[in-house]
Amino acid sequence: MKKVLIITYYWPPSGGAGVQRALKFVKYLPEFNVQPIVLTVDESHASYPVLDESLLNDIPKGIKVYKTNSFEALKILSKVTSKKAIPYGGFSGQNKEKLSQRLLRFIRGNFFIPDARAGWVKYAYREACSIIEEEQVDTIVISSPPHSSQLIGLKLKRKFPNIKWIADLRDPWTDIYYYKEMMHTRMAKEKDVLYERNVLNQADAILMVSNDIKRSFIAKSFSKNENKFHVIPNGFDEDDFKGVIQQETDKFIITYVGTIADVYKPEVFFEVMKNVIDKYPLNKIIIRFVGSISPAISEVVERLDLKAHCEFITHVSHYEAIQYMMRSSAMLLVIPEVENNKGILTGKLFEYLNTRKPIIGLGPVDGDASAIINECEAGKMFDRMNKTGIENFIENNFLKWKNNSLLRNTSKSIEKYSRKEQSRVLSSLILEN
Repeated sequence: MKKVLIITYYWPPSGGAGVQRALKFVKYLPEFNVQPIVLTVDESHASYPVLDESLLNDIPKGIKVYKTNSFEALKILSKVTSKKAIPYGGFSGQNKEKLSQRLLRFIRGNFFIPDARAGWVKYAYREACSIIEEEQVDTIVISSPPHSSQLIGLKLKRKFPNIKWIADLRDPWTDIYYYKEMMHTRMAKEKDVLYERNVLNQADAILMVSNDIKRSFIAKSFSKNENKFHVIPNGFDEDDFKGVIQQETDKFIITYVGTIADVYKPEVFFEVMKNVIDKYPLNKIIIRFVGSISPAISEVVERLDLKAHCEFITHVSHYEAIQYMMRSSAMLLVIPEVENNKGILTGKLFEYLNTRKPIIGLGPVDGDASAIINECEAGKMFDRMNKTGIENFIENNFLKWKNNSLLRNTSKSIEKYSRKEQSRVLSSLILEN
């Protein structure tokens, strides 16, 4: 089997969406004649927004995992300010207008470039050099964010010019929707842009999760060599759904799993739900949120008098998240209302697909998420201005549920988005000359 070194900051017991991609690659690559070796940060030194011990069970037996020290700026900031400095994605759950939060973002955006986990780079680089020499590795895959991890690739490429470096960029870099929240100075932004461009130009292959992000990265690359850019979407792991019992319920439950920050702007959904609930007052309709939610959401719920119909559940294990999905009647997907949002493909979309339940989407109707939902006949994406369309879609699915005619999606197109299939595609890039 061909050995490959996979470098990832996020690794169990880290929780959240970021850890899933590398973990599932490591799980399935051996089925395609690739033997992964993992380099990550020691959890005792890491800055994880959330933990999920259950993901430790997904690490295959016999996989070598090397862990290193790290200098974690976020931990130091937390101690100095007595504030939570380890943010969830998009700063959900935070009051961004507070002076203390603005100060923390300014410090992170200008004193730690490209991000506040850059203190791991020197430790990881040193360990990676040893692993490459001892294990005779000629291919590395680096998964980010944190995009500072890709600086390890730049350093390794200088020391080992013949090594094959695959940069797996799960999110945009300087185009990420909350980038402006970091309040970069001109000098800091120029430095960050230079790091991004060097990675795009010097890596042998670039992976991203959507076609729109691919177009953005190609435009930033000097060579414009499209052959080195490859879309490998996120996916679902069929094993995660095994043993999860879909319980019948006397409630019509719409579930959202993950983060909702201010820029997600889901107000129209709540306004629509207010209309539907008022129209069918004797039936139990529940809106369930599992994860980190912006305080502004609670304010909307209070204003529309929907508190009795909403459930807010903080972060749970990945296995529990799957259970909540499967015990739902429909799934809610919200794409942030920001520039360049057509390429946003969250990992939960693919797990939503595998629940085989209707997806209610808010976001660009001509975006990558919408295209996948249409391809898989899995629901519908709506522009936020289309309030009537959203309401009709939700009401139609509610009435189907009420009449026991809400059918399971049987589209075969869903199967192509499995984690196993994504690992097969990655293995072909690793094994090609």
